[in-house]
Amino acid sequence: MHRFNEADAGAAEEALLACCGSHRWALRLTAHRPYPDIESLLAAASEASYDLRPADLAEALADESWMPQPLLGMRAPGSQAAHTALRAAHAAYEARYGHVFVVCLEGIDPEEMLDAVLGSIRTRLANDPDEERLVAADELRRIALTRLEHLVATHARAAAR
Repeated sequence: MHRFNEADAGAAEEALLACCGSHRWALRLTAHRPYPDIESLLAAASEASYDLRPADLAEALADESWMPQPLLGMRAPGSQAAHTALRAAHAAYEARYGHVFVVCLEGIDPEEMLDAVLGSIRTRLANDPDEERLVAADELRRIALTRLEHLVATHARAAAR
C-alpha cells in the first residue's frame, strides 16, 4: 500500500487504468490517496465503480475490447464445437449490445470456464440493453477489484524482496 500511496499521481493513475479503463474511476481513486489498507482501497474502488456514468462505463468497456487477450473462455479445455459456440455467442453479444462481453471468472476452475462463460453469455443475451448495462457494470467492478487486489499484492511482494 505504501508504494501505491507514495507513487506520483501519473503512475498511480496508470496502474489503476490497468484495473479499469475508466479515467474518471482512476482519477478518483488517485485523488483520495492515501489509503490506510487494501480493504479501504477496495471499498473506495467499489464505490467509484457504482458511480460510473454511462460514458465512463463505455470507456471502460472499450478498454476491455482492445486488451490483447483471447475471447473469454477460449483457452479453457473443451470440444471444438463448444469453442465454435462460444465464438458465435461472443459475436451475438457484441452485435446486440455494442461492446465486448465481460464476466468475472475469479474462483472458476479452468475446466469449468468454457461452460461458465457460454452459459453466462446465453443468459445475458436475454437481458434488455439497460439491464445488461447494469450487469456488465457490476462484472466490470468485480474484475477491477480482482485486478486491484493482484496489483497491490504483486507490488507488496516486490517491495518485500
